[in-house]
Amino acid sequence: MRRHPLPRRLLPRTLRGQLTAGLVALLAAACLAVGVTTVVALEGFLVRRLDQQLSASGGRFAASLEHEARPDADNQPDTRGQSEGTFGARLLGGTVTRAAVVKDEADVAVPLTAGDRRALAALPADRKGRSLRLSALGAYRLSAVAGDDQDILVTGLPLRPVEETVHRLEGVEAAVFGVALGVTGAAGALWVRLSLRPLRRVTATAASVAELPLASGEIAMPEPVTVTDPGTEVGQVGTAVNRMIGHVGDALARRQASEERLRHFAADASHELRTPVANIRGHAELALRHRGPVPLEVGRALERIQAESERMTRLVDDLLLLARIDAGRALGRTPVDLTRLVLDATDDARAAGPAHRWLLDLPAKAVRVRGDEHRLHQAVANLLANARTHTPPGTEVRVRLTAGPDTATLTVTDNGPGIPRDVLPEIFGRFVRADHSRSRTTGSTGLGLAITHAVITAHNGTITAKSTPGHTEFTLTLPAPPHPPHD
Repeated sequence: MRRHPLPRRLLPRTLRGQLTAGLVALLAAACLAVGVTTVVALEGFLVRRLDQQLSASGGRFAASLEHEARPDADNQPDTRGQSEGTFGARLLGGTVTRAAVVKDEADVAVPLTAGDRRALAALPADRKGRSLRLSALGAYRLSAVAGDDQDILVTGLPLRPVEETVHRLEGVEAAVFGVALGVTGAAGALWVRLSLRPLRRVTATAASVAELPLASGEIAMPEPVTVTDPGTEVGQVGTAVNRMIGHVGDALARRQASEERLRHFAADASHELRTPVANIRGHAELALRHRGPVPLEVGRALERIQAESERMTRLVDDLLLLARIDAGRALGRTPVDLTRLVLDATDDARAAGPAHRWLLDLPAKAVRVRGDEHRLHQAVANLLANARTHTPPGTEVRVRLTAGPDTATLTVTDNGPGIPRDVLPEIFGRFVRADHSRSRTTGSTGLGLAITHAVITAHNGTITAKSTPGHTEFTLTLPAPPHPPHD
C-alpha cells in the first residue's frame, strides 16, 4: 500500500507554527496514552471486583433455582440477599432449565434466545468470570460452577455500572485533556514566539540586506544582529549573519572605492585628453589648409587624423558627461518643449539617414517637461542615431510622443533585424555593441545608449527596450508637471 503524505496546506508553514503544533501533538499523544491506560486499568479493576463478588456468592442464587419453591411458610423464591440485577441460571444436561434475575427483591424469569442458551451452555464450570451480552439484559459478567445434582449453576452481575463508571471517566478525561491542550497550545505558542524573537531579528536583518540596491552606489549596511548567547542555534545563526554582513559590507566598500577611483580616473583622463586631442585636430586642419602641393598619401593621412581626432573628441565628451552624471552633478531644470525637441531631433536624423523611412507621430498639444534641454536632446538624438546606425537602408523608424496625466512617453520603433537576445539585458551598459565587434565602420563608441539611460535616470525617468526579429522598441518616460509652464 502506498502511504500518501499529508497535503502541505494542512501543515503549518512557519517554524513557530510547526513547533507549536508539534508541542500540542506530543501532549495530545501523552494525554491519549494516559487516558487509555487509566480507562483500561479502571475497567480491569472494576471487572475483577465483580469476579470477586461472583466467586464469593458461590452460585447460591442459581442453586436456589433448583426447586420451584422454598420449603418455608411463605413459599417464596429465596434470593438469599442478592443485589439488584443478579442473574442466575440452572443448566441440566447442557439445557437451561430456568433463568431468573433479581428485581425489586424478587426473582423474575428471564426470556432467553437460542443464542443466549448456546452461550450459557458453552460456559466452562471453572468459577472464572466471563463477559457475555444477554439479549434481554445486556452485558453481564458470568461465572459457572458445578452443582450437587450434576447440573451447572450460572451466576452473573450486570456490567452496566462498570460501563457507566468507565464512560464517566472518559468524559472527565476528555474535558480535562481538552482544556489542558487548549491552554498548553496558547501558552506554547506564546513561549515559542518569545523564544524565536532573536531569530526574527536575524530574519529582519537578512531581509533588509536582501532589499538593499547592491548593484551600484554607496550602500549603508544595517546594524549587526544582537547575539545574546552564541552557544544556541539562534545565536550561531546570528553570528553567521553578522559575519556575512561584515563580508558584504567590506566587499561593497572596496567596490565603491574602486568605482570612485575609476570615476575620478575617467573624469581626469577625459579632461586631460581634451587639450591634446584638440591640438591634434587643429594641427591636422591647419596642415590640410596648406597652400602648397601636398602628396596624396600625406593628404589622406591628415584626413584620417582629423576624422579620428573628431571621433576621439566625441568619445572624450561622452566620458566626461557620464563621469559628471555619476558624480551626481545636478542637471538643468528649466521648462523644455519636448514636442519641438523631438521634431528637431527627427529632422536631424532624417537628414543623416535619408535612406530610412522616418515616421513622426506628435500630439496636437505641446508636451512640456522640466529638465536639461541640451542633455534631453542628446538622449533623444542618441536613440534615433542608434536606430539609424544599426538598421539597413529602407528600414522604417517610427517616433511617437504621447502625454499622460503626469508623464510624457517617447517610443522609437523600427522593423530592423533586432537586438540579439543575449545583448538585450545589457543594452544600456557602457561600450556594449550588438554585433560584439570592435569595428569602427559606423563610428559608434558604444556609449550612446548608456548616456541616454544616464540622462533619463538623472531626470527621474525610465527607459526600457524590447526586441524581436523585425521589431525593436525603445520606450522613454519622463515625469511631466500636471500644468506645464509656458515659455
